Amino acid sequence: MHLLFVCTGNTCRSPLAEAIARHAIAERGITNITVSSAGVAAWDGAAASDGSLLVAMEHGIDLSTHRARQLSTDIVESGDLILTMSESHLTRAAEIGGASRTQLLTSFATKGRSDASVNDPFGGDLDVYRDTYEELHTLVHATLDRIVHDQEPFTR
Repeated sequence: MHLLFVCTGNTCRSPLAEAIARHAIAERGITNITVSSAGVAAWDGAAASDGSLLVAMEHGIDLSTHRARQLSTDIVESGDLILTMSESHLTRAAEIGGASRTQLLTSFATKGRSDASVNDPFGGDLDVYRDTYEELHTLVHATLDRIVHDQEPFTR
């Protein structure tokens, strides 16, 4: 299964979610899940934001090699489950072919009990990035729990 995380610029939220998921997958010894990220308004090749880099580093995660990718039909096609940070990201992913495989990250992680957007830390101070990291950490771990323990069928 391939998880695709989507946000706006692919420099803050989605790279953090991808990195948290990659780290958790390795820690848990999961071998059948891969992850990536993209942004609906990304500048291809842009580095992760300084706030995301620093907060990830605080948790032993290296985002220094991350490069932003603009969401495209090819990238959407690669995702078995596309998890977005807001409703507008969900709409865009659905428009370019991912409708049946796209959900809000909060909705998926909470099994529909929440449909809130993940807070965007862009332009905020380091504490705002820390809060977003903690929110994503909780949501990503709940997502992996749902996939692994509930054995949710996510096939095309």
